[in-house]
Amino acid sequence: MKITPGENLHLALSSVWSHRTRSLLTILGIVIGITTVVTVVSLLTGLRKGIVVFFQELGPDNLFVYRTSGDPNNLRIPPKEQRRRPLRPEYAEIIRRWCNSVEDVGVQLYIPQVTQGRALIAKVPGIDTDDFSLVGNSANMAFISPRDLVEGRVFTPDEDRRAARFAVIGYDLKEVLFPDGEAVGQRVQVDGTEFTVIGVYAKAKGGFLGQNGLDRQITIPLGTARLRYPQVDRFLIVVKARAGLRAQARDELEAALRKVRRTPKGKENDFSISSPDQIIRQFDQIIGVIVLVSIAISSLGLLVGGIGVMNIMLVSVTERTREIGVRKALGARRSDLIFQFLLEAVALTGTGGALGIFFAILSTLLIGIMVPSLPTEVPPWALAAGFATSMAVGLFFGVWPAVKAARLDPVVALRYE
Repeated sequence: MKITPGENLHLALSSVWSHRTRSLLTILGIVIGITTVVTVVSLLTGLRKGIVVFFQELGPDNLFVYRTSGDPNNLRIPPKEQRRRPLRPEYAEIIRRWCNSVEDVGVQLYIPQVTQGRALIAKVPGIDTDDFSLVGNSANMAFISPRDLVEGRVFTPDEDRRAARFAVIGYDLKEVLFPDGEAVGQRVQVDGTEFTVIGVYAKAKGGFLGQNGLDRQITIPLGTARLRYPQVDRFLIVVKARAGLRAQARDELEAALRKVRRTPKGKENDFSISSPDQIIRQFDQIIGVIVLVSIAISSLGLLVGGIGVMNIMLVSVTERTREIGVRKALGARRSDLIFQFLLEAVALTGTGGALGIFFAILSTLLIGIMVPSLPTEVPPWALAAGFATSMAVGLFFGVWPAVKAARLDPVVALRYE
């Protein structure tokens, strides 16, 4: 007697359903393991997408030069970098002259949140906030890292040179300071100095955890920032490479800065050059570590689930000894019995994988609803990998019970009570 694969699958699913409570408890570890991995991967995929969009908006051909390897807004400087000399805005003109692969160079000055012992505060009549950042931009930054505006305009090179007290503010900050109307033409007091708002940036794309610091930023002319904060030296140089020449521009930029800063030959750079793809690669390395940790943790659940499946299949072989004997007496081959019990084990763990994927999608959607600022995206490859892994667990842990069933002596099996 030969049973077709379709009939085998029907028998396997019937066996799982007839003992559904026992089966559910058996595959609980698999459900938890698959849910954990798929959910973590979904959250990290959404997070990475936000980071990629963020840096694409800053300019895919841009290079960023700063004194240290960290964020200019971060006051925590690695110990070995603390003695590095600050960059100077005069380097911009030198880079333009010396680097043929560079199209333009901009300068930004980051003002710390606490300056001269006092915190920065932005005020309008009846409203004040300290939840913002202040940066001075050279006028050409509008070309190097272009951003859309919902109101007004950006400042001109002439306004930068004469240190005009103009400001362009981020979208979220506008909603805080001017919730009832247009911001252009209004006055805002920043750290005791009054600025006229001449523009409002559109909502920035991408960001970390769904939030983009550019949306709560006040941008003033670089000349104004240097005049107002002469003691601050947190300059960031933004270099726009010519199309297709970013690698060459990076080499030229490094050589030019080493020369102008008189860095001895053989000594490491006393400045840091980064690019969007480099930062994304570093983020990918962090994501990789997190995914590996989540896989290691969920593997425990898969191991427990796999052992449970093997145990329940051994019990099933014992319970169905007479059935196995009858099938062998009617001509069933050992390969038929191995296939039947392997298929049953795979059906059991595949059900656990499907449930795990369902709960992962559900939890990802719930997290996206409860925390709108946290981007989420369920990648199809994670669903396929999760389901394939669950079936592989059934295949691996179902081998022993299947082989044991196939090796039963039909005479002994028929006499089993």
